[in-house]
Amino acid sequence: MTPVITRARELIAAYDSLVCDVWGVIHDGHTAYKGAGETFARFRASGGTVLLLSNAPMPSTWVARVLDEKRVRRDSWDAIVSSGDIALAHIAERGYTRVLHIGTERDLPLFDTMTAVRSTFEEAQAIVCTGLEDDRSETAETYRPLLERALERGLPFVCANPDLIVDVGGELLPCAGVVAELFEAMGGDVYWAGKPHAPAYEMALDKLAAIRGKTPDTKRILAIGDAVRTDIAGAGAAGLPSLFIAQGIHRDEVLRNGEIDPAAMAHLLSASPVKPIAAMVGIEW
Repeated sequence: MTPVITRARELIAAYDSLVCDVWGVIHDGHTAYKGAGETFARFRASGGTVLLLSNAPMPSTWVARVLDEKRVRRDSWDAIVSSGDIALAHIAERGYTRVLHIGTERDLPLFDTMTAVRSTFEEAQAIVCTGLEDDRSETAETYRPLLERALERGLPFVCANPDLIVDVGGELLPCAGVVAELFEAMGGDVYWAGKPHAPAYEMALDKLAAIRGKTPDTKRILAIGDAVRTDIAGAGAAGLPSLFIAQGIHRDEVLRNGEIDPAAMAHLLSASPVKPIAAMVGIEW
């Protein structure tokens, strides 16, 4: 049984670094969680390092701007690795120069420094998906006709946000991951630029090594997140222990009157090959 805790200070004191999710842990899509900000600021003040690992489909510089808009404490984190960063590196490595974009205009910052330009379907060498064009009315099936044409052409698919859903101020909305899952099920070639896949943790560990000046010991790094499929499973695959946050996308499954229901949480985690070492509603010092 995963133990439920109400305060994080004793647990995190055993670690040198935290690799932390953003939405659902740091903020709710609209406003920063004060408890998380205070806790991570105190952890850093004691010599710890906080790396934010986000599946946001934009460069980390833009993620930082969003954090400022949400009033996330700047002294609560050291660095950011985003799915946007990983997608940009992959596109440059593959040498793509023209890509078809699936997503909204709010995701266009991804293309500011990309080595490829947005193009028509006919000219594209790959598809880059940052999300659905209308995440309140569309589903993955909306894109099936386009994906069938992509399969015929043999176009690779870069998923710049592997999340399936995101919590925006209490509303759960579909993400690019649902389109990528469909394309992969159809037989398409998908590059997953983010959690729970290895490239996200490889870039995160490289960043921690640069910050701390030495190769990090994975046993001294605690991963924190609200999504079992991405945060908990990804951490386990990378050899990192994890802390599950219940107030995020699984809140309706595990919270009862604002508290974790141990039986409900056990049911949620039963299908996961990786179990977190602890769980809490939200980060509090």
